[in-house]
Amino acid sequence: MIKYGRLLGTVGAAALAVVGASPAFASGTAAGTVITNTVTVNYQVGGVNQTATGASNSFAVDRKVNMTVAEVGTTTTQVSPGQLAAVTTFTVTNNSNATLDFALAAAQQTGGAGAHSNTDTFDATNVKIYVDTNGNGTYDVGTDLEVAYLDELAADASKTVFVVADMPLGLATNDVAAVTLTATGREGGGTGSQGAALSETNTGITNEIDPNEVDTVFADAAGATDGAGDGAHSAKDDWTVLAAALSVTKLSKVVSDPVNGTSNPKAIPGATIEYCIVVANAAGSATASSVAISDPLPATVTYDGGGVFVDGSVTSGACNTDGSNTGSHAAGVVSGTISSVTAGETKTLRFRATIN
Repeated sequence: MIKYGRLLGTVGAAALAVVGASPAFASGTAAGTVITNTVTVNYQVGGVNQTATGASNSFAVDRKVNMTVAEVGTTTTQVSPGQLAAVTTFTVTNNSNATLDFALAAAQQTGGAGAHSNTDTFDATNVKIYVDTNGNGTYDVGTDLEVAYLDELAADASKTVFVVADMPLGLATNDVAAVTLTATGREGGGTGSQGAALSETNTGITNEIDPNEVDTVFADAAGATDGAGDGAHSAKDDWTVLAAALSVTKLSKVVSDPVNGTSNPKAIPGATIEYCIVVANAAGSATASSVAISDPLPATVTYDGGGVFVDGSVTSGACNTDGSNTGSHAAGVVSGTISSVTAGETKTLRFRATIN
């Protein structure tokens, strides 16, 4: 846009002065600031100094709408199957030269590339947006407020925004849910209310010297899913699942019988059987914790009361006689809890019973 002042006639010597200070924003002079430019012309007639003349020009700085949405960090957010309130974090920065509201929207994608050289494979549930109310950069349940927009964000100011969602059960390691956060500029509607949608002023050249008119120009770059100059900006992040991959094997062997003792015993009535439940977690998986084992005994065997040993080990596919006697038996059910099974680890629960 070109704005003209008054054209002067005869000119001798000129001095130029700019009047009107404005805040020093990185995004530029604040929208609505009136810039006044005054020129003074001194001249002579017949060698005699005459009364100086001059002219002023005033115009209002137009509004440049620009914003940036950025993922916090450079890696995916690791989650567990069934995890509630999984968080991914963004910043929204107002690069405009005016205070604006910003409407926020979190959208999940269906397939395609995520944010970190991965592929979207599932949707999270219960997706919500929160603002970092206390400014500590960490999502705090009960403190950070759920929002649909950022209210009255000043020029050059930023806010941390959390996208929070629940993960379904039954997911496998490296399953990915990609999410895009979009911030769209809105007219400042006053504190506590979302402003109206912005529209860009016609960009045709006009001649004006009205200091009260402020035009709007969209200066935003293209985001992850939006185009340049649309008054919005977007960025992606994603959640990637790290699950435990447990396998369970139940082994048994005859320890002794009433006829042969421990020498080549057979599974006859009165024989003692040792059961060993083997729990293995695949390499590269998440640690499984509080692994609770419950084994109802059939009516044809009776627990022998010799103890239920948990956290035992396996050598060459055979259970070792180790572990701690911290399991239990009640009402025909043998149970015990293994505190944790890390990736690539194998642990056991072991007990003995008698064939009826």
